[in-house]
Amino acid sequence: MDPDAIRTAERVPHGGEPDREILDFSANTNPETPEGAEAVYRDAFEASRRYPDDASPDYRAAAARFVGCDPERVIPTPGGLAAIRLAMERALEPGDSALVSYPSFGEYAREVRLQGATPVFVRVDDILDIGTDALADCALAVVCTPNNPTGEAADPDALAAFATRCGEAGTTLLVDEAFLGFTDVPSAAGLDRENVVVARSLTKLFGLPGLRAGFAVASGDLRADLETARRTWSLGTPAARVGAHCLRQDEFVQETRARVARERERIREALSVRFEVAPSDAPYLLCDVGDRCVSDVLERARDSGVAIRDATTFRGLDSHVRVAIKDRAANDRLLEALGRPP
Repeated sequence: MDPDAIRTAERVPHGGEPDREILDFSANTNPETPEGAEAVYRDAFEASRRYPDDASPDYRAAAARFVGCDPERVIPTPGGLAAIRLAMERALEPGDSALVSYPSFGEYAREVRLQGATPVFVRVDDILDIGTDALADCALAVVCTPNNPTGEAADPDALAAFATRCGEAGTTLLVDEAFLGFTDVPSAAGLDRENVVVARSLTKLFGLPGLRAGFAVASGDLRADLETARRTWSLGTPAARVGAHCLRQDEFVQETRARVARERERIREALSVRFEVAPSDAPYLLCDVGDRCVSDVLERARDSGVAIRDATTFRGLDSHVRVAIKDRAANDRLLEALGRPP
């Protein structure tokens, strides 16, 4: 990590409302958690009095089954962001360039800069069309699917073709799949390319942001380097045990996907009366509020007890908010706060 970059770095805005009296639609986490997760967490207490098994074999097996890869390709990390940083630390050196789509998660550019590299911004709709010659000047390319905050999932065939071009150019491709579990779209882990790193998080789908459990998936020398470079005891015992339990809850995942798809369409239809709402495959919707003042929209919602995300913090957006998709009762409160009856 580049010392000069650290000294000039700034924190990136995130969703997440600290006031427990406010209904939080700024963070895109599942309001439900899998049955039995709390009991597994409690049962991990006694085992937590000893150092965790650094190999995390059960967690690796559950993660591999979930994304469709071999367990040895899984690298456990304390959350998806840790997987992203690990991949960038391996791929980037000071003076390198990295392709970063926009509007998208602000942490990508921040992490690129922390390595002393330079982010090269490309519109999210254009990044998968970039050719081999242009990629040759970039050590890393980042794709988020579904993209945060716009919500579109990358076409698997287009992503596979882009991964091939990245390989031809000697470019590492980092695919952030933090929200992909809410969809039926296959993971890029199935590509099994030696230039591709997939970053996954348990935060969003399983409603456990404080657990700090995630993983990376890679192959060949890239996998070996990430495995060597990851921190020892990178996953605590409670995170490993609860994470493995959650990753095996197929019925919970299917029910969550169905609920999110159903509620997302209902909320999108209702909000479209007032705002321009982007199509989404994710558990959130991006809304263009037009000529209204974004801060006024945020303040009005908060006065009604609901926090929504100021999306003007995303590069390229200047009149937008982002709202999460929760359960029906909570979603009705969101609609009321934004001036539409349920």
